[in-house]
Amino acid sequence: MSWRPAGAADAFALAEVERVANLEALAHVFDPLRHPFPFDDVLARWALVLQDPEVRVEAVGGEQGLLACTAYDQENLRHLFVHPQRWGTGLGRDGVARAVAHIRGLGGTPHLWSLEENRRARGLYEHLGWCPTGVTREAVWPPHPVEMEYSLTWS
Repeated sequence: MSWRPAGAADAFALAEVERVANLEALAHVFDPLRHPFPFDDVLARWALVLQDPEVRVEAVGGEQGLLACTAYDQENLRHLFVHPQRWGTGLGRDGVARAVAHIRGLGGTPHLWSLEENRRARGLYEHLGWCPTGVTREAVWPPHPVEMEYSLTWS
């Protein structure tokens, strides 16, 4: 499996892998009856991200669709999603490594935001050396859980 650039034609598949990963990883945060996954809003966001010339979006595909995606710019790992059936296979680690290599190649310090309650993602980031900065904010979509910022300092 190899990473490839994602394009406008991938927007729906990107939104779908994000939906599947979030429904599995964050079932304890989001009540699907009161706050269903905002698929249309996420799809619209992916369309914008894919049009942004400063953002690189990459994906790994399989027979069943996208297995993973990563999106990053000059300073931030913006998105990382891995299909739950591929958790633990190294795709998340690879996606992070791609973003970090790009950002560090530009001389920057990588940053990202993670939901405070996204234990799986936070575990990966912390295992890879990312540290919380102490900065938090409210997430965009209901029920607006807390997001926390991480940075990866030079080692």
